[in-house]
Amino acid sequence: MAPPVLTSAAPNTGPAAGTNPVTLTGSQFTGAIAVTFGSAAALSYTVNTPSTITATVPPGTGTVNVTVRTPAGLSNTVAYTYAPTPTLSAIAPNQGPTSGGTSVVLTGTGLTGTTAVTFGGIPATSYTVNSATQITAVTPAGTGAVAVTATTVGGTSGPVFFYYLNAPSLLSVSPTGGPASGGTSVVLTGTGLTGTTAVTFGGIPATSYTVNSATQITAVTPAGTGSVACTVTGPGGTSNSVIYTYLAAPALTALSPAQGPTGAGASVTLTGAGLTTTIAVHFGAAPAAFTVVSDTTAIAIAPAGPAGSVPVSVTTSGGTSNSLAYQRVAPPAI
Repeated sequence: MAPPVLTSAAPNTGPAAGTNPVTLTGSQFTGAIAVTFGSAAALSYTVNTPSTITATVPPGTGTVNVTVRTPAGLSNTVAYTYAPTPTLSAIAPNQGPTSGGTSVVLTGTGLTGTTAVTFGGIPATSYTVNSATQITAVTPAGTGAVAVTATTVGGTSGPVFFYYLNAPSLLSVSPTGGPASGGTSVVLTGTGLTGTTAVTFGGIPATSYTVNSATQITAVTPAGTGSVACTVTGPGGTSNSVIYTYLAAPALTALSPAQGPTGAGASVTLTGAGLTTTIAVHFGAAPAAFTVVSDTTAIAIAPAGPAGSVPVSVTTSGGTSNSLAYQRVAPPAI
């Protein structure tokens, strides 16, 4: 009678803890009296046919020789490898939006041959094993703090934690408008603003911004036109939008009357465009009291001043207008 012959073990790798089944293929297995993995006996085995044996792997480490013994003798060997249990030590970044889609890098050991990466028990959208110590994975959707694990033939790692964050929310922007040239300091109010990474006005980044608290940001507007959506982006995603309106600078076309006394009190009608948000009227450097009648009309009370021509301008939320000349006329002398 010839001794047994081994041709393969399938699978040929498994966890260091053992207890997994392996099918040995070969010939002359009838009457087998021992199956060993290295120096350790199989926890159990069954001779299914003269050419197959199912064995339960004992605990072990490294790569060992598998043999079968029958009354006719000892077989040749085939290799079986105990895979190390994977470990995870870090995840970066460790937070992202509840919608998922964040690319994270997992660092650890024994990650070769990873068969699963899970976030709170949910499979990663995708993952790539870069090396035995690194995996790049894309997060699925989730909420709260979840345990992240990697599974290989060597078992399942201990967890590292990933934190799902809600997207920030905006409630208001103040002021709600400013000049098209930008440069307006505005206050954004909302929730979840800590960790803000971007503030945009119509898709254009704010000139600068400061996160004052979880509920407030101060930002400086870039240049723009029309009504635009203002949004905030943080680790949890991008907020809803609030509307900010870029206002055209006012324009003056006429003063009526265009002249008056050097003393205060003359009523002057200003005609032009974009006067609705008027915040100041000046005769030279002197401010004048005023009333806004419509977008095209305002009435100002000329302040006192010396005889001669003085420039009149209007300032609104959109900026300062062109100037028109107002002539102060000295009273007659006797």
